[in-house]
Amino acid sequence: MPWAKEVLANFLTENIRAVVRDEVLDPLRDRGKLFGGSRIFNNLLSSQPLCFNLFAELRFDLGSASRLVAEMTRGRFCEVTAIAFEHSPSRSDPEYSSDRSAFDVFVECRTSSGGRGFLGVEVKYHENLRVAAARHRAPYDERARQMGCFAPDAMDRLRKTPLQQIWRDHLLTGAVRARDGFDDALFVLLFPADNRHCQAAAEAYRAALTNEQSFACWHLEEVVGHLQRNEPTSRWAAKVFDRYCDFDKIERAIA
Repeated sequence: MPWAKEVLANFLTENIRAVVRDEVLDPLRDRGKLFGGSRIFNNLLSSQPLCFNLFAELRFDLGSASRLVAEMTRGRFCEVTAIAFEHSPSRSDPEYSSDRSAFDVFVECRTSSGGRGFLGVEVKYHENLRVAAARHRAPYDERARQMGCFAPDAMDRLRKTPLQQIWRDHLLTGAVRARDGFDDALFVLLFPADNRHCQAAAEAYRAALTNEQSFACWHLEEVVGHLQRNEPTSRWAAKVFDRYCDFDKIERAIA
């Protein structure tokens, strides 16, 4: 810094840098969003730049976005109509979450039956979800009751680290679906397959659910693999793999 912020060196293409200028550097559009200070610009391991590097190019190619979503959801969601970042419809509004929760990526789309749907995506890279739990708020329990997918004996676990952040974003998914009239919605936790902390948290979270209709885990390698298979001429997909998924680099460096 400040060079990293001036040239946006943490971002892989000019299209991605253009989205970052709009979403992060524009003082009006950035208002109320919780981007993490300098780390979005100068930390190669932060999940925030990963969100943009993985999804911002798809804003310019909704056809590719639609193919990705259709494959990852087995056709449940199909035509992508919009992609937003650090999205919350109304922070701290009790009609939604009563806190400042937001989706890292918000993908609005059509369902297989032609209805309105969305995916709310939480992206992790190296992060381990071992952050201090936020203050519990009464609306969480009411929203959980309305969603009807949580085991009654799991509520204490859901209120604590490492599950609380996942739970709060999942609750926001249910709130947005109900409040804004969506026909279907899915909360997605996305992380590298070998992030053992996230994998363990995801398994524990699944154990707290009575059904998984509104929750899914995606591995970063699956998403990038789809992009490489289906967008073979895209230099961007190759750059994403090189930056975030080519762990053989580490083995070669050690050797």
